[in-house]
Amino acid sequence: MADSLKQSISQQKSSVNKYVSFFLDKEEYAIQIHKVREIIGIMDITPVPNTPKYIKGVLNLRGKVIPVIDLRLKFSMPFKEYEARTSIIVVEVDLNGRKSLIGTVVDTVSEVLQISEEDYEETPSFGVEVNTDFILGMAKVRGKVKILLDIDKVLTTEDLTIINKINQENE
Repeated sequence: MADSLKQSISQQKSSVNKYVSFFLDKEEYAIQIHKVREIIGIMDITPVPNTPKYIKGVLNLRGKVIPVIDLRLKFSMPFKEYEARTSIIVVEVDLNGRKSLIGTVVDTVSEVLQISEEDYEETPSFGVEVNTDFILGMAKVRGKVKILLDIDKVLTTEDLTIINKINQENE
């Protein structure tokens, strides 16, 4: 029994160091794999009126309505037409103590990364004017830097209010 408990804890620790990486423009980002529920190709998104431009709308995923945000637009990058490699990473986020699924549009999904402690760097300071609360840290992998996102903090309180409203309207 103790061995199975040790194995379970070991698996949890190893999953914390695993990330799904993706590109937005030429930059590579990553989200903790335990937050990712699935990765799908781009599909029809129904726009929701009076929402910020980065909230693209909702999609119907096997009978469940899921809000969708475009991470490019959320991060103030220029819009790019969706292509064959454009993907939606469905993540589970904590919306005020309640777990919710949100689709995040990315240019392309790259790979699953195992990031060791020695490859991890704290988020650098950019000064008080720049909010980096949504960045867990930086990873140095094969000579390149990956930005590790805390997907629960990517969305602001205002975003969460809008998404909560969308979720309630579709329940």
